[in-house]
Amino acid sequence: MITTDFVHGSPCWLDLGAPDVRAAAAFYGSVFGWEYEPMGDGEEAEGGMFRKDGKVVAGLGKLTEKGARSAWMIYYTVPDAEATTRAVERAGGTVRVAPRDFDESGRMAQYSDPLGGQFAVWQPGSIKGADLVDETGSLSWTELYTPDAAGAKQFYGDVFGWWFSDMELPGGGGTYSLITPAGLPEERMHGGLMEMAAEDLTLTKGRPSWHPVFNVDDCDAAVARVTENGGSVQMGPEDAEGVGRLAVCLDPSDADFVVLTPTGG
Repeated sequence: MITTDFVHGSPCWLDLGAPDVRAAAAFYGSVFGWEYEPMGDGEEAEGGMFRKDGKVVAGLGKLTEKGARSAWMIYYTVPDAEATTRAVERAGGTVRVAPRDFDESGRMAQYSDPLGGQFAVWQPGSIKGADLVDETGSLSWTELYTPDAAGAKQFYGDVFGWWFSDMELPGGGGTYSLITPAGLPEERMHGGLMEMAAEDLTLTKGRPSWHPVFNVDDCDAAVARVTENGGSVQMGPEDAEGVGRLAVCLDPSDADFVVLTPTGG
């Protein structure tokens, strides 16, 4: 369960790097009912905020990194971005963007884990994170696909202090590791990781990747909106026992995300 108290190591923010900002804004507006608020000068703005019912849920920006694919970047709360940077380097990760200030809003840094999975951190100032989580049309879970689950648990455990608990997926589907911030009970789980063969990680050419899970009232209807607006579906919709009905989707620029109607939702 993701909440807005944003404790150490919990997801607090996400943003999308898109090659066409206006097209991405239109797509996610159609799928989730998000309203896009440009930051800057109207038509020329290269980024802004997504809102749901007036509350900020995510960010959107122009994809500028040469050779990079369009993808969602997930940010985790830390009390000290400099200390986290040192922890990432000690654990074998690399620094993609060194800690930098955003006025009084907070401090940001971006990293890659030892196999190339990209993630970010946010040291809060006046802004703690998203206004809306774990509700319809907002972030409810984060998930890592990686070719080395044991290595990932070691790395992220060293960096964030996360606790992991393993569960076997039905039908011999493999082991799924649930992630909980250090010191918190299991009902505060905020994500999971799963080992996948490198050859199956086609979007990232074998590298690990994080993706967001968004709550929706009706998974099948959300999938229909995805495909009607130029996106595609990699898996589902299908029912996951004890979890809900879900589908793995791609937006028109192949950024991946999951839509989920939780059990009892």
